[in-house]
Amino acid sequence: MTGTGARAHPALHTRFCELVGVEFPIVQTGMGWVAGPRLVAATAEAGGLGILASATMTFDELVAAIADVRARTDRPFGVNMRTDVADVGDRVALMIEQGVKVASFAQAPMPALVTRCREAGLVVMPTIGARRHAEKVAGWGVDAVIAQGGEGGGHTGTVPTSLLTPAVVDAVGEKVAVIAAGGFFDGRGLVAALAYGASGIAMGTRFLLTQESRVPDEVKQVYLGTPVTGTVVSTAVDGAPQRVIRTEFIDHLERASWLRNLPRAIASAHSFKRETRSSLGALLREGRAMKHGNELSWPQVVMAANAPVMTKAALVDGRTDVGVLPTGQVVGEITELPTVAELITRIVAEATEVLDRFGSAAAGRTA
Repeated sequence: MTGTGARAHPALHTRFCELVGVEFPIVQTGMGWVAGPRLVAATAEAGGLGILASATMTFDELVAAIADVRARTDRPFGVNMRTDVADVGDRVALMIEQGVKVASFAQAPMPALVTRCREAGLVVMPTIGARRHAEKVAGWGVDAVIAQGGEGGGHTGTVPTSLLTPAVVDAVGEKVAVIAAGGFFDGRGLVAALAYGASGIAMGTRFLLTQESRVPDEVKQVYLGTPVTGTVVSTAVDGAPQRVIRTEFIDHLERASWLRNLPRAIASAHSFKRETRSSLGALLREGRAMKHGNELSWPQVVMAANAPVMTKAALVDGRTDVGVLPTGQVVGEITELPTVAELITRIVAEATEVLDRFGSAAAGRTA
């Protein structure tokens, strides 16, 4: 019996399932302000891998969030972290202590951090957007990568998922499990990812638009009303390319120069400092690490404080007039708000139907 009660085609039990200990090769990504304990636990209970977003949490909030997930499920889950935060070592130590299964990283973790995690039994899974990045982290010994194509909502580049996934599989597929991300929302997409050689799919926007997502209902309705053409990849939010829903506020940011947006960014930095109870010294250290690790200019580093604060304004406070709505382009194909269990059951059933149909067609040709 599976977590959803659905019959799953044997091909859906992939290398990734064995590696992580989940029933289905479906990952709910660690979206800041969205992927809280309720969503993560619901994904785990339904047979997928839920990933808790810790980048927007203080250390104490992360302690409480992990405990909350543990109280809701005994199944494997992960925690997503930034590598440029001052207390990343403490966060990894907490994950090891609490028996978290997967360490998910928004940026490439340094080799020493990979070694520490793996020696403690954590599955290490960074998100990448280029073949060369996959080759680099594979050389450091990571267990899996999320290969996110340009259709996704992150900062990983413009190469579409249909080209990135097979390229990454060809480069590192024998060494690491490859999870495809960007543009997935149903069982047909899962089968397509498997055909490319991936071991599963990761979805952000599709899980954001579920009943267990903490995003306010009125904000979810904005997402549901957005067409495929209603998103834009903008650098005006935090200095790096990010896909967001196109709103009047985004158009305003796009028209303004970074110099005109700088006062807002400085105010955001102070706000984020209060939210995370970080010291000024810690923020400066993180800024230096971000500048070095991502080859950003100092204006871009200052602008980077905009993203978590303006995202919180929309996704937590419901202020879409002064906040941003991160999204994948797939938002235009989503029209309803299922429970997580309903979503995963449907994806597994759709994928099984497609695979069964392929099998029947092949059997008919050889009969």
